[in-house]
Amino acid sequence: MKKLMILGAGIYQVPLIKTAQKLGIYTIVVSIKGNYPGFAIADKVYYEDTTDFKTVTEIARKEEIDGIVTAGTDVAVITIGKVCDELGLCGLSYQAAAIASNKMLMKTEYEKYGVRTARFRKVGFNDSEINNACSELDFPLIFKAVDTSGSRGIVVVPTINDVNGVSDIVKGATKLDYFIIEEFITGTEFGAQAFVKDGKVQFCLPHGDYVYKGDTGVPIGHFAPYELDKSIIEDTEKQLSGAVKAMKLNNCAINADFILSEDNKVYVLELGGRSGATCLAELVSLYYGFDYYEKIIKVALGEDVSFSSDEANPNASHLIMSDKTGVIKSQNYNGNDSRVVEVQFDYNVGDSVRKFNIGPDRIGHVITVGSTLEEAKSVLDTAMDKIKLDVEE
Repeated sequence: MKKLMILGAGIYQVPLIKTAQKLGIYTIVVSIKGNYPGFAIADKVYYEDTTDFKTVTEIARKEEIDGIVTAGTDVAVITIGKVCDELGLCGLSYQAAAIASNKMLMKTEYEKYGVRTARFRKVGFNDSEINNACSELDFPLIFKAVDTSGSRGIVVVPTINDVNGVSDIVKGATKLDYFIIEEFITGTEFGAQAFVKDGKVQFCLPHGDYVYKGDTGVPIGHFAPYELDKSIIEDTEKQLSGAVKAMKLNNCAINADFILSEDNKVYVLELGGRSGATCLAELVSLYYGFDYYEKIIKVALGEDVSFSSDEANPNASHLIMSDKTGVIKSQNYNGNDSRVVEVQFDYNVGDSVRKFNIGPDRIGHVITVGSTLEEAKSVLDTAMDKIKLDVEE
């Protein structure tokens, strides 16, 4: 029986665990202790920090694993790179993982390889460096932690008058002694899921995003297909391929964020060397008609995989969120529509939840399909209206 190590035990790693087990693969989950659903279903658990690549590598070697993966989080990617290098496994390299795990390194490589991206400056947490960077760039700006995911430590700064105190927010989210300030490009943000295997991008699926406007834009849902002009799709694929080459990504899923500027140029915001969160792996599976988690796992195990598909199935998804912090008193979905693929509640009645501000504050999701995108979106809207949630402060 093959062994697969999965880094993380959260809601986005659960489908990996279940899919691997369905394929007859022994699952070894590594995560810090916590109320994570993956612990209860994994074949074996190690309570370790997924960023401690020395310890994780030792465990991987002892267990003689055949592959290592994660989903929905950037935090563990660098450890995957280290383990793949040390054990000769199929996956992204430590060098690529290091770039993918640090937005400053990533953007430096983009500039070096001519990938279109926003101008930026690396700064320390002191007023002089921050002020100098702000004077060299054009407002609005984004103050951004370089080692986080889930929109943590990322704040839009509209004017010079809004700078005070913002660096403290970033500092509270990062483990590093620096961050980046970059220009905010006015335009329309969109994402794409992709996969690179044997040095070749296998597919690029642009998707639209539902966004929650908090301290910064937080994705709370997605839909595909995302209608773009042919020339813009070609530009997206060109910038993606350039970014993949610049970051030296290979044999891994890719979660990409772009922005289409007002002059119709595609800018790369960032790429992650893993599948996206917020139902994005499910979006790929539904759109192409194959099990994307299965493909991700098989590539990690070094198996031959084809991503070809003649399907293009419209679908949409949205997170279930609470507008206040408190305890769940009741939750249910009062619908019956076959086009609603899944309604999932992450918590039980009696559990404590947080008011939504960032991605990890989610308390569930809804996924729908339709013969057209408009139908999938309409079904989603109706399904969301049929969810009844009572949270008591």
